[in-house]
Amino acid sequence: MRVFVTGSTGWIGSATVDELLANGHDVVGLVRSEESAARLTAKGATPLRGDLDQPATFRVGASDADAVVHLANKHDWADPEGNDRVQLGAVEAILEALTGTGKPFVIANGLSGIVEGRPALETDASPAIGPDSDRAGTENLVVEAGPRGVRGIAVRFAPSVHGRGDWGFVNWLTTTARTTGVSGYIGDGSTAWSAVHVSDAARLIRLGLESAPAGTRMHAVAEHEISTKAIAEALGQALDLPVVSIDPADAAAHFGVVGRFFGQTMTGSSALTRGLLGWEPTGPGLIDDILAGAYTAD
Repeated sequence: MRVFVTGSTGWIGSATVDELLANGHDVVGLVRSEESAARLTAKGATPLRGDLDQPATFRVGASDADAVVHLANKHDWADPEGNDRVQLGAVEAILEALTGTGKPFVIANGLSGIVEGRPALETDASPAIGPDSDRAGTENLVVEAGPRGVRGIAVRFAPSVHGRGDWGFVNWLTTTARTTGVSGYIGDGSTAWSAVHVSDAARLIRLGLESAPAGTRMHAVAEHEISTKAIAEALGQALDLPVVSIDPADAAAHFGVVGRFFGQTMTGSSALTRGLLGWEPTGPGLIDDILAGAYTAD
């Protein structure tokens, strides 16, 4: 397949491009700079210059492709409403281009906010409905696009998609620990995250593109539950720093933006995903990755 990938030089996007190329697919990646274009070209992929604020670019990329993976996101924490508007414009442009083709369209989402008090299941519909909701309700737009002739699929990522080179949540926690001189967890550290190695997440995306039915919600979850205290302890050991509890009232000041997520339980099951697609994670676990220096090696 010729696959159009947005966010193609990002953390998950880079691994996804590698996975697709290694399995015989052609890749066209959305890029914003000459540097990113050169990196894609060196891998054997084709760059397409564009930007999240330019829906026409998404329309062009999707029209010329056999499948689309939409991973790009502005992640502007200061302007969530602006993020959602841009996300909606991009998704609507892709859906317009794919309508009536039967082509697969994989959209990314997270596990947070799906349910409360238990792990999220693949059968749990996203509560984000409509343009004023989180991510403008785009997960539902895509997975419900079957009547439009689009094989819509959602991939929900664990809060830690980890590995050497990750610049996500665990990297932020590492930076905070180095800056403050302590590896902290919030309260009693009983909140928990799911986790998945980036290579396993990329393989799941490929498997979903190749065979997941329309309306599938896939969970990129290898380890279902790791306490935030255990994450802090592993970082403390790797950085040779003391491990301390941070009062919930001080979490925002201590951790910054990541504190909001570190204080939440964000877990999910991947049992249905594994059964449907034969996906079995093979990458290292999060704690092993931290202790092996994935976040602390120079």
